Amino acid sequence: MQANHGERGRGLVLVGYRGTGKSTVGRIVADRAGREFVEVDAEIERRAGRSIRAIFAEDGEPAFRDMEEEAVRGLVRDFPGAVLATGGGTVMRATNRGLLRGHGLVVWLRAEPAELARRIEADAISFATRPALTAAGPLAEIPAVLAARTPAYREAADHEVEAQGHAPERIAEQILALWTAGA
Repeated sequence: MQANHGERGRGLVLVGYRGTGKSTVGRIVADRAGREFVEVDAEIERRAGRSIRAIFAEDGEPAFRDMEEEAVRGLVRDFPGAVLATGGGTVMRATNRGLLRGHGLVVWLRAEPAELARRIEADAISFATRPALTAAGPLAEIPAVLAARTPAYREAADHEVEAQGHAPERIAEQILALWTAGA
C-alpha cells in the first residue's frame, strides 16, 4: 500500500471486486458518519440512461471506462467528504486511483473467489445488470479478473478489510475506526 502522497480529502472510498459489499457497507458507514453515500456505477447509469451491461454491449469496455473516469472525477469534485463506492474495475486506471486517493481514505474490501461467486450468483439484479468481463462468464472469470486487479487494489488502498465471515455492520464498524483514526 502506498503512503499518503499529496493533498487528501476527508472522504472515504471503498474499492474491491463485485460482491464484496461496497454498496451495503458503504451505506451503513455513511449513515453512521452522517455523510452522503454515492456510487460510481449508479452515477454512470444515471448519466448514460442505461445499465452498465448495456453500455458494455453497445459501446464496449473502453467507452465504459471513459464514462467511469468522468463519473469518478465528477463525484469526487461534487461530493467532498462523501462515502464513495466504486465499481470493481474503477481502480484499473491510474487516473482513477489518483482521484480516489485524493478524495480520502481508500479501503479495499476483500473476499475469496468462491465467496464472491456465491454472492454474485445470489444477487439476481447484479447478475442481470453487470457484464461478464471475460469469455468465461461472470462466475468462472472471478479468479483471473481478481488476480489482474489485485495489484491496482493494493496500490490504491490505505487499508485492506476482510469482507467475508463478518456481518456488514461489523465491517462498517471496522472501517469507521480506520477512518476516524486517520482523521
